[in-house]
Amino acid sequence: MNRAFACCRNIPLHLPQSKLDQVLDRFHQVEARMGAASDGQEIVRLSKEHAEMKPVADAVLALAKARTEIEELQAMTADPEMAAMVADELETLNARLPEMERDVALLLAPRDADENASAVLEVRAGTGGDEAALFAGDLFRMYSRYASTRGWKVELDSATEGDAGGYKEIIATVTGDGVFGRLKFESGVHRVQRVPTTEAGGRIHTSAATVAVLPEVEDVEIDIQDKDIRIDTYRASGSGGQHVNKTDSAVRITHFPSGIVVTSSEKSQHVNRDKAMKNLRVRLYDMQRQMKDNARSDARKSQVGSGDRSERIRTYNFPQGRVTDHRIGLTLHSLPQILEGDLDALLNALIAEDQAARLSDLEAEFA
Repeated sequence: MNRAFACCRNIPLHLPQSKLDQVLDRFHQVEARMGAASDGQEIVRLSKEHAEMKPVADAVLALAKARTEIEELQAMTADPEMAAMVADELETLNARLPEMERDVALLLAPRDADENASAVLEVRAGTGGDEAALFAGDLFRMYSRYASTRGWKVELDSATEGDAGGYKEIIATVTGDGVFGRLKFESGVHRVQRVPTTEAGGRIHTSAATVAVLPEVEDVEIDIQDKDIRIDTYRASGSGGQHVNKTDSAVRITHFPSGIVVTSSEKSQHVNRDKAMKNLRVRLYDMQRQMKDNARSDARKSQVGSGDRSERIRTYNFPQGRVTDHRIGLTLHSLPQILEGDLDALLNALIAEDQAARLSDLEAEFA
């Protein structure tokens, strides 16, 4: 069991019955309003809330049932003849109760509103020249393979290739259920330590790439004024021959208030304009998220889940075949498998650490 998961399981919880009653009351209110509502928009809103609340309500009901059964069994132990008959059942229920309480607590703990959203994935070469670009290419391939195992779709938005291969910058949209919830912990500086293929002396070089994972939320309203942006068209670079773009179809949008610049370099200028505007909205929305996360991080020291991209989060050491995530102190000696997209061990540990922090926040709220 990794440290993060153990931490999550060992936090003592004291869920007040009043809180559980509030959850059930709200769930029943939503069900009653759904039956009486006639407005289409209200029905859609209530249906969404009902779908989100049902797993919580089911878990609360199961917990309440278990607590009631324990009380009834404990009452039966007053009778010496019945005590032996119910001892095993009582022991089993008492053993299950803490886990059931944690399950309910996790469902009640504040969740990221963008947990189930698709995401925009940005990988950029950092320090290290050509080797950094090659590493950025390795990272993008790693995420693409992981996306394939999850049944997610990866659509390239723009790419600038490195001189020796890999990418100076590559941006893609990853579409699927729960993409952002699993990949958001990847945002940050990734460091690689290895011997470059061009290094005759066999010396280990250290280089880096940055990863940003931004939630793609379709129904978020971001107000972008025409006066605040400049749209430029230019000729996209190609691989040569018949594939070179001979028209000014690539689009670059500059947002003056934020300084954000987004590009798209497909063959159609119309498609590029739409993609660039979409990416601009994603970036502006993410800026809003970052401001909120930074405010929360003052109250909670854990960087997991905060989206902090300013520091090194992970090291990939090729000579030792290990990957170390510095935020949670986790080292795995399975670098080849991880680069092939086997990320679940890393991501599950980060998610468990985040759950532990959210449970602590919830416990403090109840204290």
